[in-house]
Amino acid sequence: MVEKKFVNLTPHEIVIYDQTGQNIILRIPPSGMVCRVSTISKIVSEVNGIPIRKTEYGDVQDLPEPQSDTVYIVSTLVLIALKDKGIDRPDVVATDTTSDSVIRDKDGKIIRIRYFQVL
Repeated sequence: MVEKKFVNLTPHEIVIYDQTGQNIILRIPPSGMVCRVSTISKIVSEVNGIPIRKTEYGDVQDLPEPQSDTVYIVSTLVLIALKDKGIDRPDVVATDTTSDSVIRDKDGKIIRIRYFQVL
């Protein structure tokens, strides 16, 4: 199996721990480039005087072309936008922030994960 490199396209360091949650497997610093999704929001209604907006997602921005030796890490929102547009990129993953993957600090902030996810 060919080892692949990770490119972190989020603004945050990603820390991967083993299944016990005790040992760091890998730290992936931000690459300096952030992959995002363009958005357009419209007010569609209101509840008790508070506006309710609907957000429509546009194009994915700053996602590099596939490289055979690279896996790109993006936000879950980027993964959703790619799937919604029918774009199949098996080289793109996001951090899995489900309860059995994350480890949080005392303030509830995610400090490490155990898994990546695809959609």
